[in-house]
Amino acid sequence: MSIIKFEVISLFPKAFDSLKNMGIISRAINNNLIKVNLYNLRDFGEGSYKQVDDLSYGGGPGMVLKPGPIYKTYDSIEKTNNSLTLLMTPQGKVLKQRDFKRWASFDQLVIICGQYEGFDERIRYLAHEEISIGDFILTGGEIPAIAIINGLTRVLPGALGDQDSLVDESHNSNLLEYPQYTRPKSFRGMEVPKILLSGNHEEIKSWRYDQMLKRTFERREDLISYKDFKNLSLSKRINKEQKNFMRFRIGNGYDIHRLKEGRDLIIGGVKLEHPNNLGLDGHSDADVLSHAIMDGLLGALSLGDIGKYFPPSEAEWKNADSLVLLANVVKLIKSKGWSINNIDSVIVAERPKFQPHISSMKENLSNVIEIDKDLIGIKATTNETLGPEGREEGICCHAVVLLEKE
Repeated sequence: MSIIKFEVISLFPKAFDSLKNMGIISRAINNNLIKVNLYNLRDFGEGSYKQVDDLSYGGGPGMVLKPGPIYKTYDSIEKTNNSLTLLMTPQGKVLKQRDFKRWASFDQLVIICGQYEGFDERIRYLAHEEISIGDFILTGGEIPAIAIINGLTRVLPGALGDQDSLVDESHNSNLLEYPQYTRPKSFRGMEVPKILLSGNHEEIKSWRYDQMLKRTFERREDLISYKDFKNLSLSKRINKEQKNFMRFRIGNGYDIHRLKEGRDLIIGGVKLEHPNNLGLDGHSDADVLSHAIMDGLLGALSLGDIGKYFPPSEAEWKNADSLVLLANVVKLIKSKGWSINNIDSVIVAERPKFQPHISSMKENLSNVIEIDKDLIGIKATTNETLGPEGREEGICCHAVVLLEKE
């Protein structure tokens, strides 16, 4: 393997003196695995004062690196045919462990360190990639550049005494490393896990993998794929705990009632007139809109359906006002620590016309649910003479609700 050259353009090259005192890096330099060449940007400054920065066009605080000195510095570097240029900037993509493995295939990395309030936009054209080491701001790109030199050097063959030690390190498999212990077995009341003292290497390997998944899930959930976690022995317990942090829940509700003579037609708490004098048949007032919303609310929290709470076998609920039933369901939902965010619903019927009554329905529901009526959607449509609704055998309603953890 050929030597990797790091060509670093910086206003503060002395910041890289620390590399000489880093065991792995200094050994890599002495063993000709890497070479670090530093280019002081000030040496390429403009005018008698070697100016490298200036005020920004359009105004704004701070100074901005000029393009001229950086281009001059960059042009002074003899590039190889297998060279990559990196620009250190908080606007770049966040550095990942896999980047080091990818960059190890190059024999030259030119690293440009940003400074001050930023740099002239035209400097970006020099870079193949823009890199950040995190969502925070530093005074310059020197620390990120040192991190890249360090991280890349460690993955080079021969840089580490034991190359196998790279395998289980954090982030190599998108997982954090498992906890490690050394002597003594007991320290200030803290014990080494018994599994590590068992001598059973298969069980130790399994325990370590479980710990890697658990630690990653707890600390860096963004790194873990659920498919790697779902079969873990402790996943059920952790998933149960995770539900306590779930902020939103969605529920779907549906209800249909037969049209029948001699019954009132009540929907959304509004009494309507059907051209054929038909109403909805049911144990309560058969308000399909209120019933669908109730089923949606209960379903969002896996609490069953309205039949569980208001069974038709009980005389108490005969001809009951469905808005009263809805109020009871809303009270139950709130007792579980959830609030109703919004509701959307569709009523399916051939007749009568619903549009003139939708505002009153929303007003009724708003008073019971205690949310703004603009957060309650009610639409009406026909079934184009198809199905029980189209044949005017019944009226149905579909509802979707969104709950939010209080």
